[in-house]
Amino acid sequence: MKVLVATQKPFAAAAVNGIREILEAAGHDVVLLEKYAAQEELTAAVANVEGLIVRSDKVTAEVIAAAPKLKIVVRAGAGFDNVDLAAASARGIVVMNTPGQNSNAVAELAVAMMIYMARTQFTPATGSEISGKTLGIQAFGNVGRLVGAKAKALGMKVKAIDPFLKEEQIEAGGAEPASTLKDLYATSDFVSIHIPATPQTIGSIGYTLISSMPKGATLVNTARKEVIDEAGLEKALEERPDLKYITDVAPDNYAVLKEKFGLRVFATPKKMGAQTAEANLNAGLAAARQIADYFATGNTRFQVNR
Repeated sequence: MKVLVATQKPFAAAAVNGIREILEAAGHDVVLLEKYAAQEELTAAVANVEGLIVRSDKVTAEVIAAAPKLKIVVRAGAGFDNVDLAAASARGIVVMNTPGQNSNAVAELAVAMMIYMARTQFTPATGSEISGKTLGIQAFGNVGRLVGAKAKALGMKVKAIDPFLKEEQIEAGGAEPASTLKDLYATSDFVSIHIPATPQTIGSIGYTLISSMPKGATLVNTARKEVIDEAGLEKALEERPDLKYITDVAPDNYAVLKEKFGLRVFATPKKMGAQTAEANLNAGLAAARQIADYFATGNTRFQVNR
């Protein structure tokens, strides 16, 4: 089988070498498409491949239509909203992610973001400490649990909510269950968001939730920008000069927010949750192993489309 590794933002050399070793040892050919400038290059490159590994690259319906032999796509990372699942499913193509491989990198970033905003973006202004504060975690999966553990080690009280977990599961993960999402926001000095972008979550975090946060609270988003109602965020920040927002994916209205609110908002230059050498290597190797296992045994454990 021929497997294409298509990355506008390439894997580290160690990860590329590891991917190649895993797949070639399993009898597959590896083709690289790195730092490509146009989507059309990806569309052309998939014409004769059975497997595809991507990072944040857009696997659109057009890409899928141009890949008649394609059997599996693996997104090296947890999120998979960059892959057109409906188009893949219609063709019987398996789509997988690599959950957990980037989790520690994202969790460390979330904690760093809390400290960064608590210390007024490292300016000379007087800041505050996060020890003794309450952290609310929205979605208590791989990343959320790691964020909670690191926050507790720093002396924070941790609360969490997750619609897919029972209260006892949240307690077993080391957090106090919040009764409702409104309760989580209303009682947390920091809220860290870890929900995916789905039809149910897009635009779900807006004025009502944000404005209910305690005095001096900070909202931390290492998930997707689409889950934030940007107009609602702007309104809440206007009415509440004590609130702060930090994200590793800039909102569409970031220039406006920055001009209006200065040090109360911050967005990293690019999405960087998984931008560590360790996460880069872990996700790439996991993607390669999953493709090799799928072709060898039919294992679809991490399939995200049905």
